[in-house]
Amino acid sequence: MNDKSNLSIAKYYNLIDLHIDRAHDDYIDEFLCNTKTYFRNNILLDTHYEALRRATHDFARDDTRINCTKVNELCLFLKIEYPKSCKDYFPFAIIE
Repeated sequence: MNDKSNLSIAKYYNLIDLHIDRAHDDYIDEFLCNTKTYFRNNILLDTHYEALRRATHDFARDDTRINCTKVNELCLFLKIEYPKSCKDYFPFAIIE
């Protein structure tokens, strides 16, 4: 049985820093997907640009968009210029 509708959402009420720069793509997906994880606003997110791009399906995936709007500071490794789609996907974040 592969029904995931019964799974609980992991809730992180006190999370303020999320450092997943050395995490596998599955963990990035786990934290950013709003059907798997809940966290409040004003999160600092550290990750690699390419892993983030893959997890968000080139910054177009709807079920990761909700948690990405809660990020207010985004530190991306291994990327100097960011596409407009990345900036739009994190509308409240300062991107470094």
